Amino acid sequence: GKRKFRFKHKLLSLDASMVELCAESFAWAKYKRTKGALNVHLVLDHDDYLPCYAVITEGKVADITEGRKMTFQPGTLVVFDRGYADYTWWLELTRGGVNFVTRLKDTASYGIVESRPVPKASNVLLDEVIVLVSQQEIGPEARLRRIEVWVEEKQTTMVFVTNNMKLAAQTLARIYKERWQLELFFKALKPCMKIKTFVGTSENAVQIQIWTALIAMLILKFLQLKSTFNWSLSNLIALLRQQPFVHRDLWTWINEPFQAPPEVEDPRLMFPL
Repeated sequence: GKRKFRFKHKLLSLDASMVELCAESFAWAKYKRTKGALNVHLVLDHDDYLPCYAVITEGKVADITEGRKMTFQPGTLVVFDRGYADYTWWLELTRGGVNFVTRLKDTASYGIVESRPVPKASNVLLDEVIVLVSQQEIGPEARLRRIEVWVEEKQTTMVFVTNNMKLAAQTLARIYKERWQLELFFKALKPCMKIKTFVGTSENAVQIQIWTALIAMLILKFLQLKSTFNWSLSNLIALLRQQPFVHRDLWTWINEPFQAPPEVEDPRLMFPL
């Protein structure tokens, strides 16, 4: 997680993922004419890749609507995508001592305050201090840093914006790439925890199933983190499903999954007939 970087900031990723439902069966979650939906909003702590905040809302609730309600400790570095493009909220984060890295919309209007030198032979194309046109009268606290980098694997340029003026441009680009860990968490959550199929159609039933899946995922991630065996999450889930009726110590199995279970004497032979 954060140990990949040398800075001392707490690194968090913020995003939401939609759980689609059938509007006919889940009328209370109507999102579009034929589709229902819920949004699962998560904040991922990169120290151990576990969520530290979660909330479930109606599908029509925008990412930024829930984002504005969240509070972060001063010194935290939060990564989020363009779904959280609210310049007033960005300014509130800056005033609260919270750092952020995100993507800048192509339509953003800004003025260049300073052009910074970029490292030679790096993928950083531009490093600029800017101020958004809508915030020009606010002063230095509204200044942002616009970083343009070349992404080799995608053969394209990406533009990031941050209120952090100290970290290297390449480091900030790598930090944004780390946001993918939250996408991986969502990808594992839905199929592994069977969130796409529900046992009930009421709002309470669906909420309980999603929260149960999140709790189960936290426990599984904890087991994966503490195990001395190099588990992939999918393998851990698949093999764990085969263990409920095997009499053995959980941690022994987690650390040595391919060791034969201990022989248990037939309880019927323990008592005289």
